[in-house]
Amino acid sequence: MFRIGTTSYIIPDDILPNVEHLAPLVDDIELVLFETDEYGSNLPDVALTARLAELAAAHELTFTVHLPLDLRLGDGGEETHASLIKARRVIEATCDLAPFAYTLHLDGRDLLNSPSHGELHRWQDHARRALEVVCGWLDEPERLCIENLERWDPEAFAPVVMALPVSRTIDIGHLWLQGRDPLDHLARWMDRARVIHLHGIAERDHASVAHVPAEQLDPVVDFLKRRFAGVLTLEVFNQADLTSSLAALAASLARIECPTFPGTGTPGA
Repeated sequence: MFRIGTTSYIIPDDILPNVEHLAPLVDDIELVLFETDEYGSNLPDVALTARLAELAAAHELTFTVHLPLDLRLGDGGEETHASLIKARRVIEATCDLAPFAYTLHLDGRDLLNSPSHGELHRWQDHARRALEVVCGWLDEPERLCIENLERWDPEAFAPVVMALPVSRTIDIGHLWLQGRDPLDHLARWMDRARVIHLHGIAERDHASVAHVPAEQLDPVVDFLKRRFAGVLTLEVFNQADLTSSLAALAASLARIECPTFPGTGTPGA
């Protein structure tokens, strides 16, 4: 069955205190990394990487890594865009952790205003080339996972993903925001799915899974229980949302007659 994870921003502190706090509670931690002029950088150095690796070994923990910028080539097709430069820095900084997956967004701004066939083809060509560059930095390009966003149709990147040895991160919350049926999308992409993101929608996105009605949540959890063996990330960003999300997931598993709640040992019935 799937492994249960969450993000590295559950308590209001740096990555290491979060990982120390979460390691006994979940199976995987999504490292949300950044490198900006305004907020500086939280890329792990050698000492932090070594400590994270120790915690992973002690708790049978894995890491997924979220790349910082929506991936794209330069306006003229250059392979020196900031999103590529920062992606390489993140991959190099985390390679010793052997991440289970690197999740990324493709830059879909060109898809927002009903692009023509020619514009769509150009975007797909540039997206493919950008992904080929990143694949070249990985021994296992299948660890590179393309995530769907709520702002544009994920079918636009389908030919790109199918043409390359990459995988998918399927964000269920983003599909719900689009009014799509996640089961259709899951069925189509399950053989390429490595990571699933799950979160609720309330007054904001990335709210607790507790906000998802049982009739909406249970079919998704049942599908994943039967067919998915990757990482299910509860993509929330505070302790209250994580606690209630874990409880909501446990309750859903209980309703579909799963005997135990993986990752915690909590009885599911």
